[in-house]
Amino acid sequence: YKHTGVVAFDLAGAEVDHPARDHVEAFRLIRSNNVNCTLHAGEAYGPESIHQALHDCGAHRIGHGCRLGEDGELLNYVNDHRIPLEVCPRSNVQTKAVSSISAHPVRLYFELGLRITVNTDNRLMTDTTVSDELMLLHEEAGFSVEELAQVVLTGFKSAFMPFRQRRKLYEEARAEI
Repeated sequence: YKHTGVVAFDLAGAEVDHPARDHVEAFRLIRSNNVNCTLHAGEAYGPESIHQALHDCGAHRIGHGCRLGEDGELLNYVNDHRIPLEVCPRSNVQTKAVSSISAHPVRLYFELGLRITVNTDNRLMTDTTVSDELMLLHEEAGFSVEELAQVVLTGFKSAFMPFRQRRKLYEEARAEI
């Protein structure tokens, strides 16, 4: 389905007892066919799941990553390689990965210059929208409107689409903001 609308492959679900490394062959197939991939990691299971997602499965983006801060060396690797984190604040509180929005590491990640995007995880289960998530970061994590604009633009930079299209869309969004 690569040429009929599928732009990436994602591994999501319970991290504990279902390690990313169990899916290495699937990700090898995906990457060998030049398909983007993302893995949910570092939410219910520690930084080791992020390590597996990156180094065993070759993830291009990390879903959640809220436990990345527990491993400074890995955090620096993610930052140095500009690997986007698909942050889902409300979902992370609901799953008890973090105790509250104010305790969420998203503010730290932003201040350290990590490439963060804001997402809903599962709109139906979480009962949220990206707009709601951005407002939550503004109200409970102290993000300014200017900082949220940066986060939104990072989402455009991190999109799984051809570079020329992504650059054009980014420039359009930047001009509108």
